[in-house]
Amino acid sequence: MTLNHKEEVSIDDITRGEFERTPVPQYKLKSWKSFLGMYAGEHAAGTEFLIGPLFLTAGVSAFDLIVGLLVGNLFAVLSWRFLTAEIAVKNRLTLYFQLEKICGKKLATGYNLANGILFCFLAGSMITVSATAVGIPFDMPMPKLEDTLPNGVIWVIVVLVVGAVISLIAAKGYDTVSKAANWMSPIIVLAFLACAIVALNQLGVSSFSQFWDIWGEGRDPFPGQIKYTFWHVIIWSWFANAAMHIGMSDLSVFRFAKKASSGWTTAAGMYVGHYIAWIAASLLYAVYLNSPEAQAFLLNGEAPPVAPGPLAYNAIGVFGIIAVVLAGWTTANPTIYRAGLAFQAVLPKLSTVKVTILAGMIATIAGLFPAFAMKLLGFVALYGFILAPFGAVIVFEHFFHKQAGIIKNYAEVANIKFNKSVLLAWGISFGLFYFISVQFDVFLSFVTLPAWLLCGILYIIFSKFLQKNIL
Repeated sequence: MTLNHKEEVSIDDITRGEFERTPVPQYKLKSWKSFLGMYAGEHAAGTEFLIGPLFLTAGVSAFDLIVGLLVGNLFAVLSWRFLTAEIAVKNRLTLYFQLEKICGKKLATGYNLANGILFCFLAGSMITVSATAVGIPFDMPMPKLEDTLPNGVIWVIVVLVVGAVISLIAAKGYDTVSKAANWMSPIIVLAFLACAIVALNQLGVSSFSQFWDIWGEGRDPFPGQIKYTFWHVIIWSWFANAAMHIGMSDLSVFRFAKKASSGWTTAAGMYVGHYIAWIAASLLYAVYLNSPEAQAFLLNGEAPPVAPGPLAYNAIGVFGIIAVVLAGWTTANPTIYRAGLAFQAVLPKLSTVKVTILAGMIATIAGLFPAFAMKLLGFVALYGFILAPFGAVIVFEHFFHKQAGIIKNYAEVANIKFNKSVLLAWGISFGLFYFISVQFDVFLSFVTLPAWLLCGILYIIFSKFLQKNIL
């Protein structure tokens, strides 16, 4: 055994191979190929079966959807490349440890709690997605677009069973979760492509002009939905993963990258999942909207249900059921696992298995309520709006601490557990722009970037005045 090998073993023993509280060592760095498959698989998942149809319920036009998604996803890739990956390869720390250095342990614990709960709600919507497929053989009534409460005993039983299975698998650890997802992601991508081809055939599309006419000039939104314009599509698709890129959550991923250029691999997720898969899923819904059942809902002034299971089953049969179950499963599993890690920071005495089971229980309870899935566009916007400004604190400190003359990682240097500058900056930016959104009926994603910028600027200003010269 070489000396270098002995050192590697000792480091892995100390950090358990995850390096939660130490920079990732050189020998553990990965090439861009390691991230390409991960992002392609993670972003072609259960949410895509819902988001595509939900765009149609918002009355998007062909130009809004096809060009808007093209531009919005590009902005997301640029955010990952030039912010998240750039900072990640400089510090090589997880988001949680980086925030603890800046915010202090107490404030970071509050962030972890909020992050864990929001992760659970997101996982709950994925359990809902899988349940719509599992319930097909039992002739289960599907949740409607406006449903908030469980619609029957069968629904409750199916969700509880699906949630229990997903939680138990997630509790086995990330290796099990990630390996399964990597094997299943090609199947899911294939299913999306198959769904798109079958749907185009069912719609009688044989030319690009006919394809364009599926969305046409747009329509009025369905009852209970808001109208999405070109700018809604761009901004929403940019910030659908705001917590991950401008919110810096993916520091934990790209800290393993050899170079910041690995950030470009996120394009695989954005354009396979958030472009092709969203459009494919919307085609499935377009087919359903032509059915007598959907027309009956519309004639009664109701929005036709958006249930991924039946939509996929109608296109590609049993393979569709399997694909939807796998898509929801492969998204919910890592999400529950991440929620468990966030909770473990709050409850350090509990084992990883126990906190993951706890997260799974919360996610399963959330999955009983269809509103989290049926209102996914709004929930994802809220999720990013709440968490993204914390990323601004990291970004602004990283790029501007020298020019502003403030101390980097102040909580660590000053040995404090609560950095007031962070809480004041986040509280003011969140409160101001959430008030603007509610009071003036402004789409929440439209104020995410202003809130992010204001939080970063206020953090620098407050730090300048509140930091003590301790060096």
